[in-house]
Amino acid sequence: MAQNGTTDSGVAGGTHAPSFPQPVKVQEIRHTKIFINNEWHASSKGATFPTLNPATGVKICDVEEADKAEVDKAVQAARAAGRSGASWRKMDVSSRGRLLHKLADLVERDRALLATLETMDTGKPFLQSFFIDLDGSIKTLRYYAGWADKIQGRSLPVDDSFLCFTRHEPVGVCGAIIPWNFPLLMFMWKIAPALSCGNTVVIKPAEQTPLTALHVGALIKEAGFPPGVVNIVPGFGPSAGAAIASHMDIDKVAFTGSTKVGQLIKEAAAKSNLKRVTLELGGKNPCIVFADSDLQLAVAETQKGAFYNQGQCCTAASRVFVEESIYEEFVRCSVEGAKNIVTGDPLDPRTSHGPQIDQEQFDKIMELIESGKEEGARLECGGKAVGDTGLFLQPTIFSGVKDHMRIAKEEIFGPVQCIFSFKSQQEAIERANSTEYGLVAAVFTRCLDRALSVSAALETGTVWVNCYNALHAQTPFGGCKMSGVGRELGEYALAEYSEVKAVTIKLRETL
Repeated sequence: MAQNGTTDSGVAGGTHAPSFPQPVKVQEIRHTKIFINNEWHASSKGATFPTLNPATGVKICDVEEADKAEVDKAVQAARAAGRSGASWRKMDVSSRGRLLHKLADLVERDRALLATLETMDTGKPFLQSFFIDLDGSIKTLRYYAGWADKIQGRSLPVDDSFLCFTRHEPVGVCGAIIPWNFPLLMFMWKIAPALSCGNTVVIKPAEQTPLTALHVGALIKEAGFPPGVVNIVPGFGPSAGAAIASHMDIDKVAFTGSTKVGQLIKEAAAKSNLKRVTLELGGKNPCIVFADSDLQLAVAETQKGAFYNQGQCCTAASRVFVEESIYEEFVRCSVEGAKNIVTGDPLDPRTSHGPQIDQEQFDKIMELIESGKEEGARLECGGKAVGDTGLFLQPTIFSGVKDHMRIAKEEIFGPVQCIFSFKSQQEAIERANSTEYGLVAAVFTRCLDRALSVSAALETGTVWVNCYNALHAQTPFGGCKMSGVGRELGEYALAEYSEVKAVTIKLRETL
């Protein structure tokens, strides 16, 4: 998912002016160890794992592998940092905000380096990393820095014999497990509200993409956060991730990733200490394009939704329902747009489409593309690998897609756009809602009444009207049905990281 859209970044295709920022030449990765209590640690079992560049298949470096033992140490450090009387708990709340602002300053200082590391690790184009991921990360930190001294309770009217009020207190130790598609941005989405509310954090980056998280660990220490407030445990889901989900001393876990893993995390949380859980999971997101819409805008925005980050987004616009009278023209314009997307070296500023994350994901996408052809959808363009090196896949469009096909029902997580036709508004709504997911949707129309009525009828956590991927730090994000539980971003996220305590005081009777 892209924060603040992609409209200002120039990453939708074509070339870029030479004045754009350039990647940093990285000679050596400085931070590859486990970050606990503001110190760097080797794996207790002496294990490391490689992180690979998906554009070349070449190993970038080896990273120390955390498992249950390291998670236990990280939780102990976080628990100690969050105890009553510890410096983090005694800190003036405005000072917590200043620390978050300082971290934002340091991220801004290292912006080009972080964008380069993100591109090397994920394969996403450098300008997308620089303008979208880094911009969203900085804005998220600054937004929640502003909230740190504004989280407050209320006085409650009962009767004159009592004084009742509420306190908003930290939940405690918050575990976070983040995905590989937006590693840095998801890191900030998790830690910023948690720290603003006064919690401590144990966070596991995805094993495919740990580098930016570990670099931020160094910045957290440099910013002056007390030891143990943020701990970073790079490792694998079945070991480090499972240890976080089931840990008896973790009070809340936040996860972004697949629905299948989200179900396992919720089960583990329930079977351990019934810790709080927020989940941001998969999507099979509908876009409804009405005949009265701005056709070129609809084509551009739905393609942004389908192909941004190589289609590796939970918000991917993978089901586009187009009104019958404009269907053929919409398909034609979409194919023209897809053929203009520049695929290549993600560190080249001219590139707008990089490789898929790994071989497993590449193979899954190719399998679903083949299923689309076998089930009778029309392959309009793409559907093939690009070159002999890396995991590059052409932007792919299917027309004539039917609701029963696998490509219409399963989350592809790749650059595949499926275009359907519809006859009536009610038909479009019913088909859009006919899915187990409920993350995002989009409506394209010039009619305000239609935009509002269709938005109300769609069963999703977010609806975009005449735009796509328009995410902001101020706006809550999350899904319903199998797309998740809870909300991230905005004021709504603060409730996920706060405990509300009611205090009632019996007053002495007076004349």
